[in-house]
Amino acid sequence: MQKNPYVPIPVDIAKITTEVDTKDIKTFRFTFVNKEDEENFKYLPGQFGELSILGKGESPIGIASSPTQKGYVEFTVQKAGVVTSTLHSLEEGARMGIRGPLGNSWPLDYLEGKNIVIVGGGFAFTTLRSLLNYMIHEDNRKRFGEITVVYGARNPGLLIYKDELKEWEKRDDVNTFITVDKGDEGWKGREGFVPTVCKEVAPSSKNAVTVICGPPIMIRFTLPVFFELGFSKENIYTSLEMRMKCGIGKCGRCNVGEKYVCKDGPVFSLAQLDQLTPEY
Repeated sequence: MQKNPYVPIPVDIAKITTEVDTKDIKTFRFTFVNKEDEENFKYLPGQFGELSILGKGESPIGIASSPTQKGYVEFTVQKAGVVTSTLHSLEEGARMGIRGPLGNSWPLDYLEGKNIVIVGGGFAFTTLRSLLNYMIHEDNRKRFGEITVVYGARNPGLLIYKDELKEWEKRDDVNTFITVDKGDEGWKGREGFVPTVCKEVAPSSKNAVTVICGPPIMIRFTLPVFFELGFSKENIYTSLEMRMKCGIGKCGRCNVGEKYVCKDGPVFSLAQLDQLTPEY
C-alpha cells in the first residue's frame, strides 16, 4: 500500500477498452507516473482501489488486472455517478490518481491445492477475472486444482472481456461455461440463467471452494444450488465491494455490524457473513 493512504498516486490512462454494446462499461489500463509508486503498488486479486479525479471526487473500484500482469493496473468501470461519468469522458493519455491497494484479497493460501469454482454474473466479473488470470499464470497454475468458470450476462452484448472468454474456452486446464439469459441472431453459445447452468455443470464439492460475484438476484438463486451440491458456507466466498466508501475505515459508512467492510473485507466467506447483523 502507498505510504500516505490519503494522497492519490499519479497515473496515466494508457488504454481504454469499451467492453459492452451499451458503451457504459469500459476497462481502463493505468500506468504509473513514478517507478517507485509502481513498485510499491503490490496487490492481490480481490483488492480494490479508489480512482480519484481532481475536482470530481473518487470512486472505489475492484482491481480487474492480475498482479502477474506487470507494468500497469486495470479497472473495469461502469458509468454511473459523477466520478465514473467523468472518467468515461477522458481519453488515453489523461492523468488522474489512484489510492490503494485497499481491502483484503481472495483467500489465495486457502485456495491453494483445492479445486476452484468461479461464478460470475454481468459486470461483477472484474475481481474474478483478476483471480482467474492469477491462477492460470504459468508460475501459479500448478498451485491450484481443477478450475471451473461459469459466467453469464443478460445478453451477448453485455458479456465483458470477450476476447479473454474465447481464450479461456480454448484452454484444456480450465472448464469454461459462458451463458446468456437470451441470445441474439449471432449467438451460438449456451442460453440459460447462471444458477441453472451451475446446476447442470454440477461441480463436485470435494476439496473445492467456490467464489461468487454477481447481481444480488443471481447470488440469491445460485447459493441454494451450491448448498445442494454439498458446499459448506466456509467454502463459499463473495465480495462486498459495493459497500466500499473511503477505503481506510475513517468515514464509518461501510460498516456492517461491528465490521468495517473496507478493512475486514471486502472478501468474506458465507460463514463470516453469518456472523454479521441479521438484517444484512
